[in-house]
Amino acid sequence: MADAGARPGAGIVWRDEIAAAAERIAGRVRITPCLDLALEGHDLTLKLECLQVSGTFKARGAFNRLLSARVPAAGVAAASGGNHGIAVALAAGELGLPAHVFVPETTPAAKQARLRALGAQVRLAGQDYAGALAACTDFRAASGALESHAYDHPATLAGQGTLAREWQQQCPSLDTVLVAVGGGGLIGGMLAWYQGSVRVVAVESEGCPTLHRALAAGAPVSVTVSGVAADSLGARQVGELMFPLAQRHLAASVLVSDAAIVQAQRALWAAARVAAEPGGATALAALLSGAYRPAPGERVGVLVCGANVDPAALAAPAP
Repeated sequence: MADAGARPGAGIVWRDEIAAAAERIAGRVRITPCLDLALEGHDLTLKLECLQVSGTFKARGAFNRLLSARVPAAGVAAASGGNHGIAVALAAGELGLPAHVFVPETTPAAKQARLRALGAQVRLAGQDYAGALAACTDFRAASGALESHAYDHPATLAGQGTLAREWQQQCPSLDTVLVAVGGGGLIGGMLAWYQGSVRVVAVESEGCPTLHRALAAGAPVSVTVSGVAADSLGARQVGELMFPLAQRHLAASVLVSDAAIVQAQRALWAAARVAAEPGGATALAALLSGAYRPAPGERVGVLVCGANVDPAALAAPAP
């Protein structure tokens, strides 16, 4: 990846690197569909990245990271709340590489089971992503395994940026896209591609306001994370690589409640039979709750970024 100071532009990841990533991962990830939908008084376009091969957008960054690096015999090591680990395990398995995935002890059983089914060596460490990352760092130092960071690596950002490139090709007339944020790899890659040509709105849960707090402070800061989406959006601090992109190109940052996220999950299931995990429904929650209010005539796209959810949760009574 290019050095940040090598040429003028938005940040550490460039559009030609995203285009190269798209070529590199072609045939290993899906081109996910878009769905025009009228929902609770809103006309919108859903990007169904929940149908990606790993169940989330994370496959894009994972494949790009492994395909653009020399992986040692020790394989690849990743810390994850679950979704990144699933993507790394899937990519490593397809490429014939050992995968060591560190997840918090609080990771949902369904995600742990998926990791093991994909052949990953699953290691439980700590109560949140930060604890899993610390254990992963120690393992890499001892083993020599390649790191696949969940969000703060140029290859990861470039891989995630392929989603924006694909979406723009599918829906060139969108004015605004709403995107959920955890560590910021996805929205960072998308901002690197759009560069202000489309308004990008960051949506976070009130329990995981990592980017929101960083923007207020003027730099990435550590926050306490909690809530229904913490297993996928629960990074304590946004990545250093994405933050300049957010400062330069982000249109808005909004927060939504846990109740609004659960409502959005249920709305997706009821209206379109789309099964989304809490993090995957977070962007839609901004629209349905009024945290983001489009202008008249504004063409809005909503990213449904993840589907690694226990189906029983969708049928359970509302809290």
